[in-house]
Amino acid sequence: MSTAIVPGSLKAVAQQQGKPLAESFLSADAIVLIDVSGSMSARDVDRHSESRGRSRYEAACDELARLQRDLSESIAVVQFSSDVRFVWGGRPTFEGAGTDLAAGLKFVQAADGTVEFFVISDGYPDDADRALSLARQFDSTIHAILHGARGRTGVPPDPRLPHRPGVGRHQPLRRPGALPHQR
Repeated sequence: MSTAIVPGSLKAVAQQQGKPLAESFLSADAIVLIDVSGSMSARDVDRHSESRGRSRYEAACDELARLQRDLSESIAVVQFSSDVRFVWGGRPTFEGAGTDLAAGLKFVQAADGTVEFFVISDGYPDDADRALSLARQFDSTIHAILHGARGRTGVPPDPRLPHRPGVGRHQPLRRPGALPHQR
């Protein structure tokens, strides 16, 4: 991945406005959590998939770039695998470890109620019960953008997580007042 600063990233907004990075985080309009775990290295072969032959990580980065381009807001990017960290420049790096979505949600929970959240993943969290329990506590909408073909990489994604086959599809993981299965 390029180390260039992505327009709309916190670092770009901070430079543009002459503010410290921390202040640009406090004024972010959206937070994107992007999965950089080992399962994101899978290459899906679904002929109906836009990302046929590319890794889920590559497809997720393309989806992130679309959000950064299409949303006029400033976007904070947080990558998660076994570890969670901010991506100030807007481009995540592949780590290939576990998928601790719950830790990612906990990391950004302080911003709940002030921003919209997007989770870009393949839907294979290490602990789906913990992640869903935490997501249900959020007041903000959490949009799930899932990449990968259900069941094509071994164990299918947790059925309680919203999933639509194909790439670039998204739907709310958590709407205020509704559980994921009550859309």
